[in-house]
Amino acid sequence: DSESYVCIYSHRRGDTILFHHEGGVDVGDVDAKAKKLEIAIGANPTVAEIRTALLVDLPKDKQGLVAEFVGALYNAYVDLYFTYLEINPLVINEGKIHMLDLAAKLDATADFICRGKWGDVEYPAPFGRESYPEEAYIADLDAKSGASLKLTILNPKGRIWTMVAGGGASVIYSDTICEMGGATELANYGEYSGAPSEQQTHEYAKTILSLMTKEKHVDGKVLIIGGGIANFTNVAATFKGIVKALNEFQPKLVEFKISIFVRRAGPNYQEGLRIIRDVAVKLDIPLYVFGPETHMTAIVGMALGKKPISYNNEEQATTANFLLGAQQNVFGSSSGNLSVGVNVAAIKPQFKVGKLCGC
Repeated sequence: DSESYVCIYSHRRGDTILFHHEGGVDVGDVDAKAKKLEIAIGANPTVAEIRTALLVDLPKDKQGLVAEFVGALYNAYVDLYFTYLEINPLVINEGKIHMLDLAAKLDATADFICRGKWGDVEYPAPFGRESYPEEAYIADLDAKSGASLKLTILNPKGRIWTMVAGGGASVIYSDTICEMGGATELANYGEYSGAPSEQQTHEYAKTILSLMTKEKHVDGKVLIIGGGIANFTNVAATFKGIVKALNEFQPKLVEFKISIFVRRAGPNYQEGLRIIRDVAVKLDIPLYVFGPETHMTAIVGMALGKKPISYNNEEQATTANFLLGAQQNVFGSSSGNLSVGVNVAAIKPQFKVGKLCGC
């Protein structure tokens, strides 16, 4: 008669609190037995509401104490980003409450918010195996950032590696690779999104390249740097980080016969593609760059050798920040400085040099 059961869990509509005046190992089917209190998102139950909805089967001399406890427990549940919390049994004895057994689940995506409150939380490894050091490193970067940085190593000896911006795009690229017969050679799954900084993208790219250059492949390796059309990620900033990593790994890129296929769009994508294209000669490796004129996953077939490497003849000429007319390749400012606008799809573009009036 001193043991009770309490559980809080989250779902699509909000949170639910279950309470049963009996607890312990023989509590049985609590979903059928327990009293329930539904709490809408953003709402906070009062002590009176908890007492009326959940505690009517408790002795009246215990109801006030337990109602205050459940209210405080729910506040802690919300504050610490739990998704599930169960106490069984909850022992109420001589005016005191004791939690004899507790199980809970945390929302791992709130790690960067709650780390100071949680302390060092060890998450179980996904996929039934221990994390690679590189996976743990990216997970640590992800936890310290509001951006999303994810990495799962599928086949460390694989030939096909991806560095894809966007969670949805990462799934589409992986599916396309598998659909085209590259499943056994797909080395990793991951994403970088949510407006990561230049430094964060640099660290992510370095991690991918370090994995690619651990072991040689008889046919060489390919890196697909893809993405859809970003909504707020600064493509130019992320590509500066990628180019910095490529420069650092240049000798190994040549040694390991790595080819790179790039397709990107979004804010400042013109500048980002220009940055990565300009480094192609220095890297001395096959590097193919495409903008939004090319279908998002078209580079997959090219990278896998399933389709010829070709450019869309209807692409538009662009500069870092301006869209030019079809016949223009130069933008001139009143200060006399010239920014050369090039075809974002061409590795070795032909230029027409001229000046516009300083109006």
